[in-house]
Amino acid sequence: MLTTVVFDADETLLDLRPAVTGGLVAVLDEMRRLTPAAAEVTLAELESDWGAVFGELKAAPVAEIRRAALARSLARAGLDDHLDEAAALFFARRFALTRPFPDVPPALATLRDRYTLGFATNGNSRTERCGLAGEFAFEVYAHEDGLPKKPSPEFFAAVVAAASVPAEQIVYVGDSWEHDVVAPQRAGLRSVWLNRQGLPRPAGCTPDAEVSSMAELPLALARLHAGAGGLRVDAGGVGAVESGVSGVGVGEGGSDVELGG
Repeated sequence: MLTTVVFDADETLLDLRPAVTGGLVAVLDEMRRLTPAAAEVTLAELESDWGAVFGELKAAPVAEIRRAALARSLARAGLDDHLDEAAALFFARRFALTRPFPDVPPALATLRDRYTLGFATNGNSRTERCGLAGEFAFEVYAHEDGLPKKPSPEFFAAVVAAASVPAEQIVYVGDSWEHDVVAPQRAGLRSVWLNRQGLPRPAGCTPDAEVSSMAELPLALARLHAGAGGLRVDAGGVGAVESGVSGVGVGEGGSDVELGG
């Protein structure tokens, strides 16, 4: 029996990519206003600075990683002393632009009639700043009270505690294979892979269901109640999906690795 559906945030419910890009564009414009030395700095370089610092800081809060990336960006133009201002500018623009995907509000409204809904994320996306205030019965954020990030088992233990039901009654929905499919299953939860890009499944794990949009999720959950696991649900109905297909770029590290909220 499923009683509770818990969602990842970035690139699952929230369209993070344009928000992050908008934040970086605002920072780059300010850099160019401050000094002619920034004229040759490109948006692509600012985007690459996240990946350059992520490896050493991946266990840190996302806001701390973003500040490190911005520090690297500012150094490109000799603007090292402007980190606080750049960070404030980035986050103001990033949150102003962060909104749910269009398929999210109607899906949440449908699911709320049958399930308890939760929100659990590694990133910076607070519901009240991203157009999702009041949508969830509970919210879990990595690094609050020392909680480690996904894929840590402690993260999913906190989800179970917040839901106040056994782990097997909870399904976790997200876009990251490692964080949102493999990790919750290891912790005893069920998992639904939201595969918006139609990527092939990696080997070694079978999600309880796979969907390509939030609009397909209510049907997928209904099928889980009927005992049909490991299925892909799409506009044409329900079809079996074979596991064990190796994929590239499936986002094993999560959306915060790729985009840097």
